[in-house]
Amino acid sequence: MANLAIIPARGGSKRIPKKNIKPFLGKPIIAYSIEAALKSELFDEVMVSTDDKDIAQIAIQYGAKVPFLRSADNANDFAVLADVVSEVLDKYSENKKKFESICCILPTAPFITSEKLEEAYIKLKENNFDSVFPVLEFSFPIQRSLKMNSNKVSMVWPDHLNSRSQDLEPRYHDSGQFYWLNETTFTKEKKLFTNNSGAIIISELHAQDIDTETDWKLAEIKFNLMLNHDQENNL
Repeated sequence: MANLAIIPARGGSKRIPKKNIKPFLGKPIIAYSIEAALKSELFDEVMVSTDDKDIAQIAIQYGAKVPFLRSADNANDFAVLADVVSEVLDKYSENKKKFESICCILPTAPFITSEKLEEAYIKLKENNFDSVFPVLEFSFPIQRSLKMNSNKVSMVWPDHLNSRSQDLEPRYHDSGQFYWLNETTFTKEKKLFTNNSGAIIISELHAQDIDTETDWKLAEIKFNLMLNHDQENNL
């Protein structure tokens, strides 16, 4: 096994200042991602890709490595995750380090657990997928979604006007938590999601987008609910 965990955490967050190291229920939010990766014991190395020295210091404090700082080109508002992962792999390659599987773990995803990381990794290997990531079901059937045009509302798919929700096929969306990647395929295609990707399904209680201060408060509420739910189930 030669696996690398990459946690991309740039310092330029605008909507939530210092988002990646903002305290989340008592500790920097990035700490949850680092600790889950380390606890899983799936990785030869857990590293944080950042351009920010404060983030680097906290990452090291919680057990991650920061072998180099991210380039300015990949620290702006237009850089995408695939670019960041590619830069990290190029840097390691320069030092003759190569990995079989990569896991890009988001720094603001406190719901990540070592168990989810392991479940997704097993699925990646057993099915020979290019990538595997956690998804969750849309809470309302997207087949009955609406659109607005000139203040008038209409259905996107009128054929489902009278469809019952329970008769519609479930649809899912990316939870935005982590992406297991086959290194060889990723290096060739530079994509986190291909036509040979798999997924693990997680519950709505175990995920929350965090883009605003309101999202942050909701995430803290859901995190406590998740802990209470898990404790009750383990009694």
